[in-house]
Amino acid sequence: MNDATHKKRIASACLILAPPILVLILDKRLGLADGYLVLAALALFSGLGQWEFYSLFWPGPERRGLKACGLVLGTLLLMTFKIAGGQWVALVLAAAFWTGNMLFLSRFGKRPGEASFGESAILFAGLAYLPLIMQFFMFLSTAEAVLVLLAAAVSDTAAYYAGTLWGKKKIWPQISPKKSWAGSLGGLAACMAATLAMGAAFGNAALWAWLVLGLILNLAAQFGDFFESALKRSLKVKDSGKILPGHGGLLDRIDSLLMVLPTYALARAVIRFFD
Repeated sequence: MNDATHKKRIASACLILAPPILVLILDKRLGLADGYLVLAALALFSGLGQWEFYSLFWPGPERRGLKACGLVLGTLLLMTFKIAGGQWVALVLAAAFWTGNMLFLSRFGKRPGEASFGESAILFAGLAYLPLIMQFFMFLSTAEAVLVLLAAAVSDTAAYYAGTLWGKKKIWPQISPKKSWAGSLGGLAACMAATLAMGAAFGNAALWAWLVLGLILNLAAQFGDFFESALKRSLKVKDSGKILPGHGGLLDRIDSLLMVLPTYALARAVIRFFD
């Protein structure tokens, strides 16, 4: 990897990590906006990610109205998590599901041969893949959110460089031809080390729990990465977008995070890692 590519990759990683951490410090730590700054940041990231997700299936100007509908529903979903919660979230999800169903019904009524329920499924999948998962950030402490971001970033970065330096045997070439066992193990070791270090410095769980947490968060990161790779290959797309130099699209950078985040939320329901 040449020096220019290396610099682009580091700059893009910082571009993804720095703003969320700054928002968390300003909002959660200093209490400047009662969580609404985090909500706004999540709505922005989620909206950009949703647009890329929908564009994988509907490239260019295709289905712009349906994409916009997904973004509106996604923002509404995040707002509902923040403001109301409970059955109101279920109602928004039900409304999103039936919005897709009604769109299918309308198209089928006009042009039965062209209508596909797949469009409605894609609309709902975009909501489940991004805003439904991103909402977990609203319920994490600053330390927890930093841990999740760090685990995803370290897993990706360490795997990339370990694979570049030592990777020969491929781990799953049908899905991701460039990923190697060396990269996978390098990412695993780095994630466990970073998680253990943060736990020793700021956490209150036993050290073995932090090691296990690092293990499962790294596995989640890897499978999140594999999922998006498989999705892109099935659609014959190289990158989810072009917004980030050296990475492609936003989804290409946060695909691991979208699996790490709910995995940590499940883990914290079992073990209390922070005060």
